Amino acid sequence: MRKGEQTRQEIIRKAAPIFNKKGYDGAALSDLMRATGLEKGGIYRHFSSKEALAAEAFDYAWQETFDSRIRDLDAISNTVDRLKQFVANFVERRGVILGGCPLLNTAIDTDDGNSILRARARKALRGWRSYLISMIRRGIKAREIRSRIDEKKLATLIISSLEGAIMLCRLERNEEPLRAVQVHLNNYLETEARVPSK
Repeated sequence: MRKGEQTRQEIIRKAAPIFNKKGYDGAALSDLMRATGLEKGGIYRHFSSKEALAAEAFDYAWQETFDSRIRDLDAISNTVDRLKQFVANFVERRGVILGGCPLLNTAIDTDDGNSILRARARKALRGWRSYLISMIRRGIKAREIRSRIDEKKLATLIISSLEGAIMLCRLERNEEPLRAVQVHLNNYLETEARVPSK
């Protein structure tokens, strides 16, 4: 990797927690300069605008977060157990990028504005949902998940339950909503999704 590209990646890595914690409007150029150790010109030599940097910082933050959530899943053979581990990873590995879930933060931050960041958040959500749908489909095909399960609805249930619980945890400064959702999803996966053993 060339030096210019290394610097660019380092800027993204250091900017990601700032945008994730403060949002697009709250992330001041002075914050970015302090974090990267670069002057304004040094940052804008690598990015055409603050928005371009924020978009790449979101992509980086989301990829890091998503990778931590799917880590170790391939080692689990049964799909229901893999989904339960995914939920556990979500609950236990939240602090990968400072500031919380990049998808939730960016979705809320861009609700009324920034179309570029909103498009990135929507793309991330589609990718996450597709990943879960694909896993659930394989589980149905392998007869580990009941054939009556609608894979899109189950994926949406998992995502919305986890992200909603994160929002409650942050508002109430209490982990209980997330733990309750984990128990509920695990129970649902066992009783409604798993094909009973004979």
